[in-house]
Amino acid sequence: MPMTKKNRVFSALGALGGMIASIASAQAADKVTYGTNWLAQAEHGGFYQAVADGTYAKHGLDVTIVQGGPNAANSALLISGKIDFYMGGPQGEISAVEQGIPLVDVAAIFQKDPQVLIAHPDAGIEKFEDLAKLKTLFLGKDGYLTYFEWMKANFKGFRDEQYKPYNFSPAPFLADKDSAQQGYLTSEPYEIQKQAGFEPKVFLLADNGYSPYSTMITTTQAMIDSKPDVVQRFVDASIEGWYHYLYGDNAKANELIKKDNPEMTDGQIAYSIAKMKEYGIIESGDSLDKGIGCLTEGHYKAFFDEMVAIKVFKPETDYTKAFTTKFVCKGTGMAMKK
Repeated sequence: MPMTKKNRVFSALGALGGMIASIASAQAADKVTYGTNWLAQAEHGGFYQAVADGTYAKHGLDVTIVQGGPNAANSALLISGKIDFYMGGPQGEISAVEQGIPLVDVAAIFQKDPQVLIAHPDAGIEKFEDLAKLKTLFLGKDGYLTYFEWMKANFKGFRDEQYKPYNFSPAPFLADKDSAQQGYLTSEPYEIQKQAGFEPKVFLLADNGYSPYSTMITTTQAMIDSKPDVVQRFVDASIEGWYHYLYGDNAKANELIKKDNPEMTDGQIAYSIAKMKEYGIIESGDSLDKGIGCLTEGHYKAFFDEMVAIKVFKPETDYTKAFTTKFVCKGTGMAMKK
């Protein structure tokens, strides 16, 4: 049917209205900064994905990722209001509560902490408890004060004499078969395989009872109070980004990761994604039926109680101030899983 002059006018007005709405939407996008806890890597992939494929933009957000690193201070930038969100963790946020600093976890992307202990494949270490037989454990200071104390409290045989400082090189471990070293599931085992030519024994602390969340979305109470809609949209878009990254085309996200961190390789990225899936780092527990990012009081309390038992936190600390569950566990993005 031919279009009348009147219909053409309405059609033009409609198109113009759509353009104006689109421009207004773009102009109205809320600028958001998210600080990561280390250099860009696959463990940050969902956030980069949401930038790369326009998911943040679809949610009315203009997001800048501020990568962490050895000289970064992104947690301090969050406290000072220089960034809006940070890749925190429950230990940091509960410590902040004890110091009167109002930081709040609003989503838990990693249901399991990727912290592992790594042993030689031919040293007779078959299960987690066997690590107590070793002469040496190479651990960082934070690990010595937290999960090593937890290990001593929950397993027989671990002792202070085993501890030696970890200098972020696998060389001392590789030279000593009677040792184990700390690492992240997604990185150090891969590097050891490359350097030594063997596949090490890997023991995930989370699969042996150590329960902290990891790779959080953390913000301030002031942000929650003043811009709850922005918080919700950032959480939702980030969760969707993670589903896209794990199950969709993540090539553009990986290019952004390598742009921010030129030392990152395709092989390392592929290994990290495979291990996150294999061990249920992101999808396990509550997130299986409530969606990526799910955070519950029960899980948070379990970690708090573990840390109280080894005197990391005071038993009277109100740990519930360190998180809120109102932005997650809604099944957001689950339909995207293929």
